[in-house]
Amino acid sequence: MLLSRYESMIARRYLLPGRGERFIVLVAGFSLGAVMLGVAALVIVMSVMNGFRAELFDKIVGLNGHAVVQGVGGRLPDWQQVVREARATPGVTEATPLIEQPLFATYNGRAEFILLRGMRTQDIRQNATIQSKVVVGSLSSVTPGSNNVAIGARLAEALGATIGSQITIWNPQGQSTPFGTVPRQVSYTVGAIFEVGIYDYDKAYVIMPIQDAQTLLLMGDAVSMIELETQNADRVGEILAPLAPKVQGDAIIRDWRQLNAELFDALAVERVAMFVVLCIIILVAAFNIASSLIMLVRAKTRDIAILRTMGASRGAMLRIFMTVGTTIGVLGTIAGLVLGSVFLFYRQAVVNFVQFVTGQNLWDPSIRYLTELPSKPDPVEIVAIVVITLVMTFLATIYPAYKAASTDPVQVLRYE
Repeated sequence: MLLSRYESMIARRYLLPGRGERFIVLVAGFSLGAVMLGVAALVIVMSVMNGFRAELFDKIVGLNGHAVVQGVGGRLPDWQQVVREARATPGVTEATPLIEQPLFATYNGRAEFILLRGMRTQDIRQNATIQSKVVVGSLSSVTPGSNNVAIGARLAEALGATIGSQITIWNPQGQSTPFGTVPRQVSYTVGAIFEVGIYDYDKAYVIMPIQDAQTLLLMGDAVSMIELETQNADRVGEILAPLAPKVQGDAIIRDWRQLNAELFDALAVERVAMFVVLCIIILVAAFNIASSLIMLVRAKTRDIAILRTMGASRGAMLRIFMTVGTTIGVLGTIAGLVLGSVFLFYRQAVVNFVQFVTGQNLWDPSIRYLTELPSKPDPVEIVAIVVITLVMTFLATIYPAYKAASTDPVQVLRYE
């Protein structure tokens, strides 16, 4: 909005009213603060929601791939052929055989349900999600025949196990005897403890070589699933469509959306709901700007009339007051972006401080899935937040500016 020199001077003067108009300054300050808090809240919440989804996706996909080919009945005897067909499918970058089975583990009188995962030795060592998250021990000790396993950090805490501890894993489908089925129990040494950052995984996963898992579960050479990775996770259904008929009857294909549909759908709904709710804060801030401008127009009615008699046009009055309100919105938006950026940078420190002061656990990993508050600012969303804020604040200036432009100097100065 281009202003002449005198219009700019008057706009600056109205942004900082005189000594007798401190109440107007206070209201304008509240308006600016409301815009700042609204923008900061939107930036913080949307960045945290994006970070939450990205962290979950990266870690879930890092352990489970983009899709899995699950054998009917939990067994896939001819898995080598499935691996060859999967790797020959355009768009598939990797096919990894796995064994995954819920079982039971005990140590020193403590018992926990676990999710046993059998992987090839090279896959264990090359899995970035696990390799980079080992907190104690080494994955190099988890080799076939060594009876060493890697377990999650939360599971280690629950069992009271450390490196070198002998945990016992129970397989209820043991050998049949005349007296019934005897559960199979095998002792394993904890060779590594990892912390992926997703509570459910850290609380349940026990990783061992696939040969040891086959022996424990009496599976022979069979596996339970094939983990697939593709070139594009968002097109996984389209990429794997040619593979589905080839494994039909022996296995089913489930991608990451189907495996975690409820979680990601809930995140998407919550993300939209939070955006709409927090936009109401900016709407309230826009109403505050409108009310402060109305008060300013009422306080400056005589000045407006004098300016009109000196030749100022209605358009000039319109531009002056719209500039005043828009400036408040722009300054509040900039301050909100700065505040939001600072909060996101120190987000975990803020959470820890509030927990220390209140004595409450604000970020329980068993509920939040992740061990730390994540963040991933999206430039497109931030631009959208800025645009929405500026549009709302601009629209809020129209009515007060129109009232100022409609001031009749004859009526105002009649009794002066």
